[in-house]
Amino acid sequence: MKNLFKALANFQQEVPVIHKGTKGYGYSYADLPAIFEVINPLLKSNGLGFTQLMESKSIKTIVFHIESGETLESVTDIPQDVSLAKMNEFQVLGSAITYIRRYALSSLLGLVTDKDTDAGGEQKHVVITPDQKLRKCKNLQQLQTVYKGLARTEQLQLLGLKDELKTQLNGTS
Repeated sequence: MKNLFKALANFQQEVPVIHKGTKGYGYSYADLPAIFEVINPLLKSNGLGFTQLMESKSIKTIVFHIESGETLESVTDIPQDVSLAKMNEFQVLGSAITYIRRYALSSLLGLVTDKDTDAGGEQKHVVITPDQKLRKCKNLQQLQTVYKGLARTEQLQLLGLKDELKTQLNGTS
């Protein structure tokens, strides 16, 4: 891996901090197009390339040395059962994939792509309970999808709530 590491070290000496100011929820970061714009010419000049492959419920990021074929790989799981406000499950998945791609690539290449906010305060992990997931449903199809995604024991515990919400949603259709 002598060739890959030498080329990667050269790349890391040349690549600047990549910060384009895309706004997130209380933070800013460089999005994938901004990252690609900066890294692609530097990867090429150092004889490097990368690919990111979907593997079941994860993304495999591979950085490779073009001439020697040496590779460095990282696999990152895509979080499951995530809910985001005003997004359906496909939008949430797309958002998760983009997020994982950005951070996995940044990690593997040693990029700095966002402001360091670690010292800015305690981060809170928000857990959405199964009953909260059901209560957030806006229509019968969403209610059915969320309910079917629950574990069997959760389904049994929340059957009454599901029926109550189904009646409410039927009245608003």
